[in-house]
Amino acid sequence: MRVIGTSPARPDAWEKVRGRPIYAGDLALAGMLHGRIMRSPYASARIVRIDTRAARALPGVIAVLTAHDVPRNEQRMELPGRMAEATAGAVLATQPVLAEDRVRFQGEPVVAIAATTPEIAAAAADLVEIDYEDLPGVYDPIAALAPDAPKVHDSGNLLRSWHLRAGDLAQGFARAAVVVENTYRTPFVDHVYMETESGIGWIDGEGVLTLRVSTQVLEHFRDVAVVLQIPHGRVRIEGAYLGGGFGGKEDVTVECLLGLLVWKTGRPVQLIFSREESFIGHGKRHPYVMRYRTGAARDGALVALEAELISDSGAYAALSPWVLLYSLVTSTGPYRIPNVTVDATTVYTNNPVASAYRCFGSIQTCLAYEGQMDALAAALAMDPLALREKNFLRKGDRLATGQVIECEPMLAETMRRAWAGLAERRPSRAPTRIGRAVAASFSPYGRMCWTRDSASAWIGMELDGTAVVRCAAPDVGGGQTSSLCAITAEVLGLELDHVIAVGRDSHFTPRAGTTTATRQLLMSGNAVLSAARELRRHLVGAAAALLEAAPADIELAGGHAFVRGAPDRGLSMASVVKGATGQGRPVQVLEKYDAPSAPTIDPATGQGKAFNDYTFGTHALEVEIDEETGRTRPTRLVSCFDAGRIIHRANAEGQLEGGAVQGLGYALMEEIALENGVSKNPHLADYKIPTSLDAPEIATVLLESGEGLGPFGAKGLGEPAMTPSIGAVANAVSNALGVRMTELPITSERVLAALRAKRA
Repeated sequence: MRVIGTSPARPDAWEKVRGRPIYAGDLALAGMLHGRIMRSPYASARIVRIDTRAARALPGVIAVLTAHDVPRNEQRMELPGRMAEATAGAVLATQPVLAEDRVRFQGEPVVAIAATTPEIAAAAADLVEIDYEDLPGVYDPIAALAPDAPKVHDSGNLLRSWHLRAGDLAQGFARAAVVVENTYRTPFVDHVYMETESGIGWIDGEGVLTLRVSTQVLEHFRDVAVVLQIPHGRVRIEGAYLGGGFGGKEDVTVECLLGLLVWKTGRPVQLIFSREESFIGHGKRHPYVMRYRTGAARDGALVALEAELISDSGAYAALSPWVLLYSLVTSTGPYRIPNVTVDATTVYTNNPVASAYRCFGSIQTCLAYEGQMDALAAALAMDPLALREKNFLRKGDRLATGQVIECEPMLAETMRRAWAGLAERRPSRAPTRIGRAVAASFSPYGRMCWTRDSASAWIGMELDGTAVVRCAAPDVGGGQTSSLCAITAEVLGLELDHVIAVGRDSHFTPRAGTTTATRQLLMSGNAVLSAARELRRHLVGAAAALLEAAPADIELAGGHAFVRGAPDRGLSMASVVKGATGQGRPVQVLEKYDAPSAPTIDPATGQGKAFNDYTFGTHALEVEIDEETGRTRPTRLVSCFDAGRIIHRANAEGQLEGGAVQGLGYALMEEIALENGVSKNPHLADYKIPTSLDAPEIATVLLESGEGLGPFGAKGLGEPAMTPSIGAVANAVSNALGVRMTELPITSERVLAALRAKRA
C-alpha cells in the first residue's frame, strides 16, 4: 500500500486551518429574506388561536405562514422501503412542519416568518398572537405506560417494542453461583455541534428549488418535495461544509421550513437557528432506564441475562424504533451468554424529541452490561479483566440473536493493549482517590442488513491524467472525502493531489445515502473501490496496447504506467488517458455497491441477522476523585480498536480521540435539565461540555485484522469509538469509591452522595 494507511493532509485541511470554508450560514444572495421560526414555549398545550394580522402588516414582512399554508404538513425522513418492516406494529407519529391544533413538546415550530431583515422578522414574531391552553402531559417514560397516563397521541404512548429470547432463562439462573441486579439510567443529552442548523434557499433559472444546508443527508430533497407536493426532481440539496453533526443533522432540521419559505415567497431566504432554538428544537439522545439481572457460574462463565430497556422517544417517533433495535442487539455486550431474555420498549412523552446521536442506541446498553461485568467480578472475587476474557465473543460464536460472528473480534487483544497503556498505577492519597477500569464494547457499522443498503460512485479521468470522484457522501468532518480520494489514488497509482472529489450535491453526484450509522466507508468506500478497479482495468488495457505488453505486466504508480521490470518503458497517465480515448476505451466508470442483505429479524424473539458486521474495542481509563468536592477528573485514557484496515491513519486516530472525549462529557457533565418537559438549560452558559482542559491524556492503539467488510478489509470507527466511554467512566469511579455508580451524569453531587451513603 502506497497511500492506504498513511496520513496525508486532507483535501480541506488548509481551507479549515485558514478559516476559509463557506458554511451554510455564510452565503448571502441579493434580495435575500431572513427566516424566523416561532416555537411553542409549552410542552403540552392546545393551540386556541393564532392571529398574524399585525405581523403581516408590518413593513418588510413578506410571509407569515402557519400550518394551513403547508401543502402537506408532515415532516419525516423518507427511508428505504424495507425499513418499514422494522416498524411493523409501531405507531409512527410524524411531526408536522408547523403545529396546527396542539403542541407536544417545548420548541415545536408553530409559525414561520420571512422578512427583509432579521430585526423585522423578530419584530414580526413579537406581533403574532398565539393563545395556548395547557393540556396534561407525561414526562416520565415509565409513567407513560400506565393505563391512565395522558396520551401524547390519540393512538397511545407505546411506540415500539422489541424482544430477544435465547435459551432457557430459568435453567440459566438455576446454574448461577452469583446473580447481580442493577438499574441503570441515562439522560437526554444534546449534540452541541459548533454550527447550529442553518441554510439558504433559492429558486434557480430552471424553477428548481435549491437549498444549501448543513446536513448529513442529501436525500432530504425528497422530504422537502413531499411537503411542498412538487416532483422530487424540482428540489436540489447542496451540502455545505458541516460544522458538526453527530447524528443531529440526520433528521430534517431547516430543510422543510426553509423550502416552504422560499417556495411561498419566490425569494431567496436564509434560515439560521439560534443556539437556544437548536437546544429545544432538534432531536436529543434517548434517555434510558435499564434493569439488568445477570448470572454467572462459580468459574465466571456467564449463564443468564434478563433485561428490560425503556427509552423515551419524546413527542414524535423520529428514528426511535431503529435506535431501540440497536439497543436490543447490543444489550448482551460482546459476550457469550446462552440464556437471554430482553424486553425493549420506546414510548412517547411530552419531552424533547429523541432521535439519532452518535452510537445510536448501542452506547446506553454499554453502561449497563459493563457495569454488570464489574459487579459480577466483585461478587466472584475475580479479576474484572479475567472475567471478560473468559466470556468474550470469538470468531464462530453466536450472538443471542443467533447471528454467527464471522470475523475475529480481537477483544482480548484490545483489552490487554488498552490496560497495558495505562502504565503503573499511582497510589491513592487522601483526599484524592484513584480509580481504574476497562469497558469493552461492540457496535454495528452500516445499516440494518434487511434494508438492502446501497451506494454509487463515479470516477472519471481528465486528459491531464487526474481523476475526479463523484459521490454524494456528505463529509461531516470525519474525513470521508479524504478516504475516498485515498482509495482512488491507491488503485489507480496516482498521487493524492491528482485526485479530486466532488460531492455534496443531490442533482449532480450519484446517490450514496446518509452519512450516518458508520456506513460511509463501508458503502461509498466500496463503491469507489469498485469503480476504481473497473477504471484501472480500462487504463491498464490502454497502456498495454500503447506499450506493446501484456495487461498483466502493466503497473500503475506515481501517475505513470510502465512495464513491470522495465521502468524505462513507461507513459504518463495523461498519455494513457489520451490513448484510451483514441482507442475508444471508457475513461469514466459508474459503479454501485450493494451491502449484503438478510430478512428482518423476528420482533418477538430477536432471532436473525440484524447487522452485517461489528466493530470491537476497549477503553481503559484512570480517574482522580476529590473526596471533599466530589470532582472527578479523568487523567489517562487508552482507546484500542480493531480497525480492520486503516485507510487514513490520522482520521482513524482522530475518531478514537474525539469519540473518547465526547463520551467523557456524556458520562460526567452533560444533561438536558427538564421540568415538566421544559428545558432549564437551553444555552451554553449552563449546558456543559468538555473543553481541552477537561480532556485527559489519550493514547490510541489501532489493530488491523483485515477482516472488515469495508474496502481492503476496513471497519467503521466513527460511532464505535465513543461506545465504551461511559462504561469505562462508571466502572473507574465505582472502583475508586467502592460504590456502584449506575446513573449518568456522574456529577460531583452524585459522587458525594455515594460517599455519604457508603459511610452511613
